[in-house]
Amino acid sequence: MVTCAGCGAKVFLSPELAPLSTVPCSRCNYAVMMPMQLAQFELRNFVGAGGMGTVYRAYDVTLEREVAVKLMKAELANNPESLQSFLREARAGAALNHTNIVHIYAYEEVGDQRFLVMELADCGSLDNRIEREHRVPELDVLDIGIKVASALNLALKHNLLHRDIKPGNILCNAEGEPKLVDFGLARKADSGAEDEAAVWGTPYYIAPEKIKREREDFLSDMYSLAGTLYHAITGHVPFEAPTVDEVILAHVHTPLTPPNQVVPEITIPTSDALVCAMAKRPEDRYQSYDEFIMALTAARSQLLVSQFRNQRQQESQPKTGNGKSWWRL
Repeated sequence: MVTCAGCGAKVFLSPELAPLSTVPCSRCNYAVMMPMQLAQFELRNFVGAGGMGTVYRAYDVTLEREVAVKLMKAELANNPESLQSFLREARAGAALNHTNIVHIYAYEEVGDQRFLVMELADCGSLDNRIEREHRVPELDVLDIGIKVASALNLALKHNLLHRDIKPGNILCNAEGEPKLVDFGLARKADSGAEDEAAVWGTPYYIAPEKIKREREDFLSDMYSLAGTLYHAITGHVPFEAPTVDEVILAHVHTPLTPPNQVVPEITIPTSDALVCAMAKRPEDRYQSYDEFIMALTAARSQLLVSQFRNQRQQESQPKTGNGKSWWRL
């Protein structure tokens, strides 16, 4: 008997059902999973899947707490490059102690199964939210930007670049805090990338210098974060084109349309901050995360002042009722 994560109903599962397989809940049709025991962790619900593995909501029966367990895909277990990436993610997440970075508790091997035990953040990604809401409110976007930029600043102080900032790598926990995940492509900030055979990154948010195989540094991560925020606040990726190749070329050659020209309601300070952080040339961007954070914070303050003034004006407008005018005092 297990509890459905969708509606809370108790669901009987046949003991013949294989671990991690699912059946629809009879009440809400939610996919109910057969739990699996892995060391002291009981995997209870599917959370999400990526290129490297699958994440499950789990319960640590020893420490009596909920965690996330990321199982590495079995087909990657014998791939040295994949193993190195998985271990790199574990080490980066374990080394970085920041409120807005998902913390890695352990890297484990049980039999031929490799997995990470992580802080739980299973309330959806920014990508999910964009898909659901189309446009994320400006204040929320600024809050996310400030917090994730602070997380990247800490990573930089530990000599790490993330290298794959995108909406799908910003998760939300139960308290609504954004959490940066997936340091599988991370590398040392002071190491060169000239020997890499491929350019890594997500086409919709990749910095121009990475496309041109020029020097990559924290300003490349800043560009990708700004592109992610651009998508969230406008509902559109920074550059749209029929093919991926055309999208990539647009990062290099096509001028960026300011966010407030896409959505007029976006305030000028917010629009200007994102445009600056997405300048084609790295030297034209903010030259530190502190500068970027200050610009986003200033935009947030001005937005709050504007919202407060608009609210006061609305409250001071005469109201009508039963044919008579009255004022809210």
